[in-house]
Amino acid sequence: MLVNFNEMLMKAKQGKYAVPHLNINDLEWTKYILEKCNELDVPVILGVSEGAAKYMGGFNAITGMVKGLLKDLNITIPVCLHVDHGSSKETCIKAIDAGFTSVMIDASRHELEENIKITKEVVEYAHERGVSVEAEVGHIGGTEDNITSSATNATLEDCITLYENTGIDSLAPALGSVHGFYKGEPNLDFETMKIINENLPIPLVLHGGTGIPEEKIKKAISCGISKININTDLQSVWSKAVRKFLEENKEVYDPRKIIGSGESAIKTRIEEIVTLFGTKR
Repeated sequence: MLVNFNEMLMKAKQGKYAVPHLNINDLEWTKYILEKCNELDVPVILGVSEGAAKYMGGFNAITGMVKGLLKDLNITIPVCLHVDHGSSKETCIKAIDAGFTSVMIDASRHELEENIKITKEVVEYAHERGVSVEAEVGHIGGTEDNITSSATNATLEDCITLYENTGIDSLAPALGSVHGFYKGEPNLDFETMKIINENLPIPLVLHGGTGIPEEKIKKAISCGISKININTDLQSVWSKAVRKFLEENKEVYDPRKIIGSGESAIKTRIEEIVTLFGTKR
C-alpha cells in the first residue's frame, strides 16, 4: 500500500534499524525493487529525483506506474513514494498533487532563515494532505543528477531551529556523506549525528549511502539514522551486469532482455542492503 513514511521511520528510530530509500529510474527498476522488498517483507521508500521524474514523463506518470504495479504485483508491504531533493516549493506541490505520499524539500542552499521559510510552506501544504516532509540542514556534497556541489556540515543548533520552526517529519543533516562515489574514505561526524538524534524526536536521514563501509553504516544506524538513501549503488551493479550480458550476447536487440539482464544483480544487492540495515516490517 502507498503510505507516507511517518510510521515506518518512527518504528525504525525506536527499533534502531534503517529503512532503505531506493531511487527508481524506470518501470523495470520500480518493479524489481517492489518485488524484492515484498519478498523480504520489508517497507521501502521509492525515491524520485527531479531528473528521474523528467526522464520518466513526470510525477503523474510515476504515480500511475507505481499504483499500477502495487495492484498488479499484489504488493502488501508499506511503500512510500517520495520526492528526493525537491528544489522548490512548486516542485513539491506538483508531486503532492500527483499523488506522491512524501517529499523532500531541499532548501539547504539558502541561508537558514530562508530554508525555514520555504520548508514551512511545504510542510503546511503537505500535512493538510497527509504527506510527510523531509528537509536538509547543512549541505550534502557530491553529484546529484549531474550537478556537483560542495558540502557544509550541519550543527545541532541549526537542526533544532529548523525542526522547531517548520514541523518537518524527518531531517537529513549534512554530516560528511556525499552523493555518488566517494573519492576517498567517507568521513562521517558520528558524534554530532548522535547528539542531534538525542535532541530531536524525529528520524534522521543519511544521504549518499553508496560506498560507505558496512561498519560505518552500522555505526550511523546506532547513532540514530533511520533512513538511508541508495541510488548509485544499484546503478553500478545493474550497469555491470548489463555490460557483461551485452558482451556475451552481441546478437540480442530486444530492450526487455537487455534491461532485464540487470534484474538479478539489483535484487541481490537489495537483499544485501536490507540485511545490512536490519530493516523490519
